Amino acid sequence: ILHLVHNLIHEEEEEEDNRMQNVGEQGHMALLGHSLAAYISVLDRERLRKLTTRILSDTTLWLCRLFRYENGSAYFHEDDRDGLVKVCRLVINARYEEYASEGYAVLNFKQPVIYQSASGRPGLGQHLCSQLGLPLSSLCTVPCNTIFGSQHQMDVALLDKLIKEDIEAGKLPLLLIANAGTPGAGHTDKLARLKDLCDQYSMWFHVEGVNLATLALGQVTSAIMAANRSDSMTLTPGQWLGLPAVTAVTLYRHEDPALSLAAGLTSSQPVAKLRALPLWLSLQYLGHNGIVQKIKHAATLVSTTEKRFQFLISVSLCVQQVEDELSSPVVLFKFSQEMSAGKANLLKGLRQSVSLGEQLVQLVPTSGVDVVELEDEGTCVRFSPLLTAAVLGTQQDDVEALVEKLSELVPVMSSTMCLRQDFREETHRHSPSLIYMEDPSWPGLGAVRYEPQAEGMDESRRKQELEKINTELLKKLQDLDTDIIFSTGPEFGTEEDCIFVGMVTEDVDVSELVDTIAALGRDIEESGRLLENMTEVVRKGILEAEIQLQKANEEKLMEEGVIRQLPLVGSVLNWFSPVQSSVKGRTFNLAAGSLDSTEVTYSTKAQTGRPSLQDTPSSSSKRLPGRVSLSRTTASSQINNDKSSVEPVKM
Repeated sequence: ILHLVHNLIHEEEEEEDNRMQNVGEQGHMALLGHSLAAYISVLDRERLRKLTTRILSDTTLWLCRLFRYENGSAYFHEDDRDGLVKVCRLVINARYEEYASEGYAVLNFKQPVIYQSASGRPGLGQHLCSQLGLPLSSLCTVPCNTIFGSQHQMDVALLDKLIKEDIEAGKLPLLLIANAGTPGAGHTDKLARLKDLCDQYSMWFHVEGVNLATLALGQVTSAIMAANRSDSMTLTPGQWLGLPAVTAVTLYRHEDPALSLAAGLTSSQPVAKLRALPLWLSLQYLGHNGIVQKIKHAATLVSTTEKRFQFLISVSLCVQQVEDELSSPVVLFKFSQEMSAGKANLLKGLRQSVSLGEQLVQLVPTSGVDVVELEDEGTCVRFSPLLTAAVLGTQQDDVEALVEKLSELVPVMSSTMCLRQDFREETHRHSPSLIYMEDPSWPGLGAVRYEPQAEGMDESRRKQELEKINTELLKKLQDLDTDIIFSTGPEFGTEEDCIFVGMVTEDVDVSELVDTIAALGRDIEESGRLLENMTEVVRKGILEAEIQLQKANEEKLMEEGVIRQLPLVGSVLNWFSPVQSSVKGRTFNLAAGSLDSTEVTYSTKAQTGRPSLQDTPSSSSKRLPGRVSLSRTTASSQINNDKSSVEPVKM
């Protein structure tokens, strides 16, 4: 059975790398907790009850002390949204006294309202309504600040206004979800003001976000410290500490254990309490100092990265931290187009930052960078070591490698953006054979398509010829010994039968590049046309030969008579009286396209002195060199060299 499981895990390793990540000793400790929990569950009921109560109480106490949340209870859950669902059920049971007996009918008299930030987790509010059986009208999304403060912080004044409007409409403000580190930008809402607002309207105050991890540090900003006044907050220590298969935790404060039981936050089943065992083992293994050190290491990586990025040209931070949020462990940056401000309207919509992020992921995988889409800033590259550093083992060397790769990529991206318009104009110069294809999503120099110029072709034949020529052209361009990458474009691109030119350096001669593409395409088209013409000539020659041979046979029959054609009689008659055959063979000259007699061939034992196919002039004889120099500095010298000597093209 173990061999079967091994094969199932590794059956696709030939195609792609499916190896498990190196979890390390602390990861093995967390995974061991799941096995121990299964073994412990078979103990007798009384011993199991005592053991699970001890594990649950210890883990809850450690987490409350570690994250400065006094007198809290803990709910351990696999889905990091499940804790908030249970908290909402708790609040509904507490605010609607008849809910336990009347059920959802009591909600019709006073509809509950759940408030969330526009910068919150996507789909979280919809998930809550789905799990609680509430209509989407019970969800109120509060816009973020548009004038003052961060554009990723909830607008407190507008929230106050929305709450008053809901109360006047006969609704019940139930719960507010605040962010201590938004999923995109890592900003923290004004938690202290929001808590005061919740107290004013008797609302439940829930906080979640990556910045809650910094509560474990010795020095905590006032913006984050206000989170310990919340009624509940969700923690994800598995991400922060690099612990695989560890549950999320929701800490909450409520005095009525019966309502907590009704909401599902506590369980009477001892086995349910064993969810805390992997985290219980991991916290003991790491210890207080080990936990703090991991979180502090992530914050240090952020500060180092921000300092290094300040010296990079064309790289700008997407979101500047405000007020006292300087310890927020998220860095957002993107490729800046300020250097090409004069052509901004033509370069609008380029996915340069997406390309930058994708290349950094491949070049420095241990950095943990990814690409995010923000409403105001657009596409940015995110570096959030608190979510990735512990799992990937990110160190200062990885930050240095990240900065080094950025220093190499950014100049190439800048030069590519500056040369895109030149590439477009040069392509138009070769119209109609070369067509410039507009694809704003492509971060490279641009895309072109070679159009065949043959006339009289129907649409189906033209499409086949177009695909054939551009496929062959792409192969020849890829075989050229240049540093430019030619491809078929994005995986899910809309343009077909196109050649996408990748990024280029500033010394590339765009005119020479486009001339090379056009010349290769023209050579392929003319070679194909020559082959088609030759095929037609051969076909006509065969038909003519058949007609002449048939005519020769008829003449032979008239000369020799019918008797000589009989098999037995003819052979005897030919033996006694042989005749000289007048049927002549035929030879077809491909170069001249003519049908000749073989009489001269057999008499002289040599071909006639017509020009051979190899000597026939054609456009294909003008071959491009294998190493194409596309640099401006050597363009003129390359032209002179081409006049004196021509090397064969690399195939």
